[in-house]
Amino acid sequence: MKQKKIRDSAGEFEKTLRKTGKEKYFLRLYVAGMTTKSKRAIQSIKQICEEHLKDRCELEVIDVFRHPVLAKGEQIIATPTLLKKVPLPLRRFIGDMAETERILVGLDLRPKD
Repeated sequence: MKQKKIRDSAGEFEKTLRKTGKEKYFLRLYVAGMTTKSKRAIQSIKQICEEHLKDRCELEVIDVFRHPVLAKGEQIIATPTLLKKVPLPLRRFIGDMAETERILVGLDLRPKD
């Protein structure tokens, strides 16, 4: 009896999305109040979303002072911290997000040199 090959339709779908460049990104930025560093990080990530992920990015900004439970749940130990939740793999970036090229490589929007 021949074994039937089981198709991984979810995996195929994700692979197709990656090829077409239409993946939806879910980013979460943790900040501590509205400090200069926090504002710079928000501005930098919004600019990246606007220029490189137009209509494919959902950005959630969380103030750890207002929502400490969320920060604790994600084990945030420094701010600003950006989490790339989707697409996998999960990635973390810490700092004011001023190094655009590093963020783009980490988000898999640019190849590593």
